[in-house]
Amino acid sequence: MSLFDWFRQCRDCSRPRELNEWYHVTFDDQRVRVRAEPPGRQPWTQEFTWASVERIAFKAEELETSDGIYVFTSERPESYAIPTEADGGGELWDEILRRGLFDPELAIKAACSPEGLFVWSPESSEG
Repeated sequence: MSLFDWFRQCRDCSRPRELNEWYHVTFDDQRVRVRAEPPGRQPWTQEFTWASVERIAFKAEELETSDGIYVFTSERPESYAIPTEADGGGELWDEILRRGLFDPELAIKAACSPEGLFVWSPESSEG
């Protein structure tokens, strides 16, 4: 290995990995899958079905912090927390809106807010 290659490798190793390099979200018609490989920690995976979604919370954060999508399901008491800056996070948010799992007007309000918690339940739009 040349000195140049060694230097480039060391420089790349010292750079903190961006969230979208280690946190991945994918989905299909039936389910959402989350795969994370956090630096210095054990990788993990989670998944939930679209049919199990009971409510969604969107947490708007300051500029330095990723906004968060919190998906509450009938599958477990705690939510699934998904940063919008994750690989696939924006696409997931688009799909949540397309499926009617979050109110579009509330989504606009949340996107325009510097910070805050915005919660929507699909049942709240019925009746």
